[in-house]
Amino acid sequence: MKDEMLLRGMRENNLKHIDLTLPKEKLIVFTGLSGSGKSSVVFDTIAAESQRQMEQNYSQYLRRHMELHERPKADLMKNLTSAIVIKQQQVRGNQRSTIGSYMDLGPLIRLLFSRIGQPKIGEAIDFSSQSSFGQCPTCSGNKEVITPDLHSLVDFTLSLRDYAVQFKPLSPAGWQGRWMITGGIFDPDTPLKDWPEDKLNLFLYGDPDGKEVIMPFHTKNGPHRSKWDGLIPRFKRLYIDRDISKLKEVDETDVKAVSTTAPCPTCEGIGLNPKVLASKINGLNIADLYQLELTELVNVLKEIDDPLGKSLTQQAIPTVEQLIHMGLGYVNLNRQVRTLSGGEAQRLKIASHLGSNLNNFTYILDEPSAGLHPEEVSQLIDILKQLRNQFNSVLVVEHNLAIMQEADMIVEMGPGAGTKGGEIIYQGSLETIQDTPTAHALNEPLTLKSEVRDWDETYSIHQASKHNLKHVSVEVPKNILLTVAGVSGSGKSSLMVDEFTERYPEAIVVQQKGIGISTRSTLATYMGIMDDIRKTFAKATGQPAGLFSFNSLGACPVCKGKGYLQPEVAFADPVTILCEHCNGTRYSQEALSHTYKGKNVVELLDMTVEESH
Repeated sequence: MKDEMLLRGMRENNLKHIDLTLPKEKLIVFTGLSGSGKSSVVFDTIAAESQRQMEQNYSQYLRRHMELHERPKADLMKNLTSAIVIKQQQVRGNQRSTIGSYMDLGPLIRLLFSRIGQPKIGEAIDFSSQSSFGQCPTCSGNKEVITPDLHSLVDFTLSLRDYAVQFKPLSPAGWQGRWMITGGIFDPDTPLKDWPEDKLNLFLYGDPDGKEVIMPFHTKNGPHRSKWDGLIPRFKRLYIDRDISKLKEVDETDVKAVSTTAPCPTCEGIGLNPKVLASKINGLNIADLYQLELTELVNVLKEIDDPLGKSLTQQAIPTVEQLIHMGLGYVNLNRQVRTLSGGEAQRLKIASHLGSNLNNFTYILDEPSAGLHPEEVSQLIDILKQLRNQFNSVLVVEHNLAIMQEADMIVEMGPGAGTKGGEIIYQGSLETIQDTPTAHALNEPLTLKSEVRDWDETYSIHQASKHNLKHVSVEVPKNILLTVAGVSGSGKSSLMVDEFTERYPEAIVVQQKGIGISTRSTLATYMGIMDDIRKTFAKATGQPAGLFSFNSLGACPVCKGKGYLQPEVAFADPVTILCEHCNGTRYSQEALSHTYKGKNVVELLDMTVEESH
């Protein structure tokens, strides 16, 4: 009897009751047009069912506190193994996240110094810039000093009411700005340049003698009184001396737009207390190790011969070697995650999952070659084959020819996308594939453009030095299609996304970030088309536009515009039930009774883009 994954009657999303048998311990590539059903098979069925069955092994107490998976829509899902899923999600982290923290190497390095570093300092946490002892006393571990730029923060030619304060949360748009206007201490209608000097200094810096200045303000709950500490101290306390990523009303770019940033002069951009930096191993302190390129770091770790230290380095070295093997040997542990290019972030993510020596797993990857230079794809292929050779099943959603050529099996979904997809149109080796969209694409010869467009004007970039750019100067042609190429980490994003947009802020940037959506988002709402649809129906029917929104007046009264019901089932598998009242349309009967050109709003939204054109 063959050991195979058996999948029968799959019907998630656009899948048309399809059957599939997959051999284990093989590298299998799922390909096909976007929307053809690849992810519905691999992620929404195989991965979801594997995770659901794993959850059933936990106690009922634990299951009550877990995010449980619903059983995928399929008749039979048999012989699945535990799945490790690597999706195309952005590497997340706050402003302090580094490669060391993301890969869990930081705790090992800190523990290493706390045990064998000389002179001894204390516990491992004391070697962290996030501990009260370990952090630099000047920058509080942030590695840089952000100073308010007074003339960016305040326009002295304007009054408070006319938005003299340029930073939105402290302007009249927010409660703090309204407090300044109505508190009775400051003149809200006179330009700041015409204020008396003592009043201006009180506004900017608070009382010069440090006395409490109490200023009343009003809220919906009545009058209150609070201390006025000065605009600059308040800005520093609320928006600089804390983790900006945790603030909902403002993001980091807003703060930096009215500030100047420079490496901390005390710790020189390291974030650690000088006392911590005095502790060394083989002549290097912890900051030295963090600044080493990974190819250098691995050798330093191997040179540590202290028995206790060696037991710790043996846990760190495989992870470092994994990063090097993924082509990231040139980065250091102190590199901030947010500064990585798309390709670097993708490889970091893969390395964080693929460092295991376990076997009999199913590894599921979503276009792992995205963002990688062709030269780097060979490194990725080696990793995928290594996983397979360790007796794992490797399922990859991919379009890259190099990876397809190394696959043991190709599964192509199609023949089209959406309602035209959802079927298996080919399963077998790449050599025998024919008469499919993939086969046609592979057989088409690659042609180069014989003539290129001329240009006269350019965008100038001079002395660009963001991240790893070495004072690059370049003229970027206008009005042409331009490709900026190079291996990931070579500086493409730093040049075009960071430096170019800084000089030309009118540029429209489309990055590799996921679309922020809610469960109620649709293509129509995301593209801004839904507003026009609602207005069109309202004009044609004489009804309010809100009646044609499932988030407003038009929502089904039973499911509240969701289209489904999810009864509370405690620790049992979640159950999603189609709303019988609206039959999943999400709209009320009143909304559906009105039509435009013979179609109600649901019938119009059910049309494809081609049909509605």
